[in-house]
Amino acid sequence: MVEVEIITGDITTLKVDAIVNAANCGLLGGGGVDGAIHAAAGKALFDECWQLVQGLPNGRGETGQAYATGAGRLPCRFVFHTPGPVYVDGHHGEAKLLAACYANSLRLAEERQCKSIAFPCISTGVYGYPKAEAATVACTTVMQFPCHAVEKVIFCCFSQGDTAIVKRAWEALQTK
Repeated sequence: MVEVEIITGDITTLKVDAIVNAANCGLLGGGGVDGAIHAAAGKALFDECWQLVQGLPNGRGETGQAYATGAGRLPCRFVFHTPGPVYVDGHHGEAKLLAACYANSLRLAEERQCKSIAFPCISTGVYGYPKAEAATVACTTVMQFPCHAVEKVIFCCFSQGDTAIVKRAWEALQTK
């Protein structure tokens, strides 16, 4: 079974094989964790994302998909960029798209033989996904994903409040 760690911290400082970027569909940086990752990684990440976007249909990423790049100046090997869903009301496929963000990032990690991966809270900032619901989707997806190469998953939360929400979701799934 995969080891899961839930922490409060700065995802850009983690020494893991891959970190996940809660990206927008443009994949070229933005606000929140996306902006922090691009700022810490430097121009090399932007340049690689620019090249990636040029090869995508419509020059944009798709919500729920995940795209791999190098990590620029970050201490990890890879950044997996995954555009999360904008929350409408929970009845527009948001949970399925959010689960796909986590599953597709784990798939990329498996393909690249990553032993460790760190996730931020995807879509819970300006995209408005309710934090407790998002945490349940994230934890359920990680728990159910058939990991072979991945040995450790870190949920790296921005605040202690977010960390507590993810811990409650994880613990609730453990008792089922």
